[in-house]
Amino acid sequence: MTAPFDRDLYMRAWHFAATRHGAQKVPGSDLPYITHLGAVAMEVLATLAVEEFANPDLAVACALLHDTIEDTDVTADEVAAAFGAAVVAGVVALSKDALLPKAEQMVDSLRRIKLQPREVWIVKLADRTVNMEPPPAHWSMDKRRAYQQQAIVIVDALGSASPSLAARLRGKIARYDGYLTVG
Repeated sequence: MTAPFDRDLYMRAWHFAATRHGAQKVPGSDLPYITHLGAVAMEVLATLAVEEFANPDLAVACALLHDTIEDTDVTADEVAAAFGAAVVAGVVALSKDALLPKAEQMVDSLRRIKLQPREVWIVKLADRTVNMEPPPAHWSMDKRRAYQQQAIVIVDALGSASPSLAARLRGKIARYDGYLTVG
């Protein structure tokens, strides 16, 4: 049996992301940022194991690289040179446009993601699934509620790309209610 994705590509993307994110930490923790990328890739790989996708390598590469343009000094040209046009298009779509007002960034990103193959859609679903863990203690209730509402917008917009991942995210959204109470 062969792997449903290119393991060499996975390792190239893993090393690229690990070196570019360097000493970054997962916000609100001491964990290296690469742990977040690994968790997103795990969600994508679990989805690829139960659903059919035309280009699993696109999903895997985008999962590992999805924050490189947004959160590091990596340029789109560098991603394109290392991983090709399809991957850079996915990573750019998954990156928020910092030039837009914060309130418009998510809607813009979702619009751009929807122009990509569904392999890119599942990366956004996986990213938010991973992020629906206990919020940082310093987040206000309003910020927590807004984050949960954003997750609902994401799953409503992109959930058709993967019934299994959409169901997993919806479950995490429901459990997030537990973080919306004081005490």
